[in-house]
Amino acid sequence: MSEHESEQQAQSLKPLWRLLSFTARWRKSVLLGCVISVAATGAALIPPYLTMPLLDNVLIPYQNGDTSKADQVSWYLSGLAVAAVAAWLLAWARTWTLAWTAERIVADLRNRTYAHLQTLSMDFFSQYRTGDLIARISTDADRLSTFLSLHVIDFTADVLLGLMSAVVLISIDARLALVTLLPLPFIAWFVQSVRNRLRDRFAAGNAAMSALTSVLADTIPGIRVVKAFAQERREIRRFEAASQAVVDANDRVNRTWSFFGPVVTLATDVGLLVVWFCGVQAVFQQRITVGVLTAFVAYIGRFYSRLDSMSRMAAATQRAVSSASRLFEILDRRTTVPEPAHPAALPAVSGAIDIDRVRFRFGDRLILNDVSLHIRPGELIGLVGPSGAGKSTLVNLVCRFFDAESGVVRIDGIDVRQLRIQELRRNIGLVLQDPFLFFGTIAENIAYGRPDATQEEIVEAAKAALAHDFICRLPQGYDSVVGERGQLLSGGERQRISIARALLVNPRILILDEATSSVDNETEREIQVALENLIRGRTTIAIAHRLSTLHKADRLIVLENGQIAEEGTHDSLLLRDGVYRRLYDAQFHAEQGSAGRTSPNCSPPAMDFSGLTGRALPHCAANARAE
Repeated sequence: MSEHESEQQAQSLKPLWRLLSFTARWRKSVLLGCVISVAATGAALIPPYLTMPLLDNVLIPYQNGDTSKADQVSWYLSGLAVAAVAAWLLAWARTWTLAWTAERIVADLRNRTYAHLQTLSMDFFSQYRTGDLIARISTDADRLSTFLSLHVIDFTADVLLGLMSAVVLISIDARLALVTLLPLPFIAWFVQSVRNRLRDRFAAGNAAMSALTSVLADTIPGIRVVKAFAQERREIRRFEAASQAVVDANDRVNRTWSFFGPVVTLATDVGLLVVWFCGVQAVFQQRITVGVLTAFVAYIGRFYSRLDSMSRMAAATQRAVSSASRLFEILDRRTTVPEPAHPAALPAVSGAIDIDRVRFRFGDRLILNDVSLHIRPGELIGLVGPSGAGKSTLVNLVCRFFDAESGVVRIDGIDVRQLRIQELRRNIGLVLQDPFLFFGTIAENIAYGRPDATQEEIVEAAKAALAHDFICRLPQGYDSVVGERGQLLSGGERQRISIARALLVNPRILILDEATSSVDNETEREIQVALENLIRGRTTIAIAHRLSTLHKADRLIVLENGQIAEEGTHDSLLLRDGVYRRLYDAQFHAEQGSAGRTSPNCSPPAMDFSGLTGRALPHCAANARAE
């Protein structure tokens, strides 16, 4: 093997060597398993050794008429029985100990990978499909568990038995032992030639399985859309195509593997025939006895069977390398929103926000360009502008889901990059257009941000969000399960649960991102009443598609092409012939046209925030926090 090939092999096995670092916590059980493995291997080597004197000293003389040692048969048979039972018990103890350890090693890796995922910034999740990440943490981790708990245990036993068998063979007859090594160079060359091919094909198989999982992750949550558009056949075809890709990838692996095993078996069988031939010649020459040859062949059988088994580890190893690499790829990613080395203390938050000459780029696209904005404590700000103007990006920077390319975002005069991320976000709440509910009960979802909340606090938050009445009408009340992503509730009900969740946690800064755009007018009116309870006394940034819902805001910030194009109240901006006036007119005419076709009274209601904003706001409601 060339130096370059050796280096490549070392690099290809690097993920497995790295996996060994996870054994530190379980080193005692690993050491115990290794000790038991040595003992089990030693016990397994005893029976062939006992057959030598049994044949040479007892059975063959007895056949020739010498019965003087016939009484020793019971001792030899007892020894064989004890050795067999001991080997079985030790093999069981070895398998259980190492399998128990392997499960915990992989659980540590899986848990650490998931925990690391929680620390990564939002840009990471935009680069990977959900199904791919699920496959890595579930399927790839399971493959590593199988590798460690089955293949590595067998491989360890195989290596020990092979080495100890080789020592015994050499001690019995060194010249005959050398004959047993004849197949080794060919097997080593063949394993090396197949190894890289298997690694690449296993990597392709893992990628195909991730793609299949991604199809499921897309389709199952979106099954309502699939059925609404009658696209079941299309999704079946898409799944079948992904499934066929898995089959094709596995066929390429099996094509190589099906040829690999029989070739190694053939090589060991040829070696065994050569040993038989040489051994018989040695017996004819009276260099060894029949008992020695019998024991020798028994040890060779063990040696070759373990050699065959070890060679088959090439496939399992390359599959494990591929899986480990995919997990370590996640662990090696670093967040682009790091925690500060020396975090600043955040006193009681008043809610002042300063955005100072901020620039932000996503890929090659400049989203925000030199944006500056000051928001006073308790002020209600409306962000408006055409799609892609940078509204959501701006609030993402306030929440520090991303960091600005240049410029500074401050909360109460403190750079958000100098604050602990959790401390910052505990003071900022989000109510989104499509509220996400976790599978569980209504009470669990309301208390998601405050798991220690009492039932009374949960009920009070639900009442303030106007959710209590519909919750009480459900068969299980607050213990009703909401279903996957809250699908058992209507859009308005999910939104009110989201608002209750916000009210319970109590942030000083609130962000409403299209919080009422996905519901009908009647539901919107109800949600707006709940939002009034949520907004009262808080600095609020509201993004709304329906401009009429923001006309009571203290200020409107109009974004266009990543910059602030206009700023002012609703009435003052309408007096200008600017971006806001054009957006408002276009939307007003569209709504009037729609109303003319349906009903003259279906224009969207306006949020009435009068009396809720400004420095002199009464702090009479429970402060809130959003998801």
